[in-house]
Amino acid sequence: MNMKTKNLSTKQQGHIKKWQDDKGFGFIETAAGESVFFHVSAFKAQRRPEIGEQVVFIVGQDNQGRLQAKDVQELRFVQQKMAQKNRQIRQRNHKRSAQAEFEAGQKKRLFLGIGFYGVLILLVVMNKLSWPVLAWYAILGVITYGMYAKDKAAAQSGAWRTPESTLHLLSALGGWVGAMVAQTYLRHKSQKPEFRITYYLTVIINLAGLLFILAGKDFAFLENLPFV
Repeated sequence: MNMKTKNLSTKQQGHIKKWQDDKGFGFIETAAGESVFFHVSAFKAQRRPEIGEQVVFIVGQDNQGRLQAKDVQELRFVQQKMAQKNRQIRQRNHKRSAQAEFEAGQKKRLFLGIGFYGVLILLVVMNKLSWPVLAWYAILGVITYGMYAKDKAAAQSGAWRTPESTLHLLSALGGWVGAMVAQTYLRHKSQKPEFRITYYLTVIINLAGLLFILAGKDFAFLENLPFV
């Protein structure tokens, strides 16, 4: 046998050419046409080898330095394990990508909430909005977040749930930032399409109400903004 030393310890593919079941050994023909001896103890399947079946193996040496196949495995089994491993890698990469996207979304929503309260504070400082309105938004935001947290705990323990209409009402009254933060960080009510659509409607309703309040106070200041 003229198998080169560089092929030692390298995974190779071939098929079982000869097998003597009574003696417990046989020969594997490699893709290069070479014949390699192997013993039944090197065959990893929970059965006896069969002539003609495709196998994957490593070429090693016995105690006397003679070449022989070791760690002989069914090609189909190895392919299945590789496919399973590739699926696991893809799933792990998908989870990592989804987690990174989720964390990026968390930051965006948090900045949006902070930015909204910042605008409210600026309007108060400019005397375009009263302090009670700012306090109202702050208190409603905390209460709404707390109601979401309570509802999630109830969902996990099987206790009495908070009606979705109550959550939407709190959002429409001014607690939509707290609802947004709760949906993002608590991962509660964030996957149900019908709920999300209604939530966005409550945000629009509330912002429309805020603009109405500003218009009643003094809407002329908007003319000085750069985008008007």
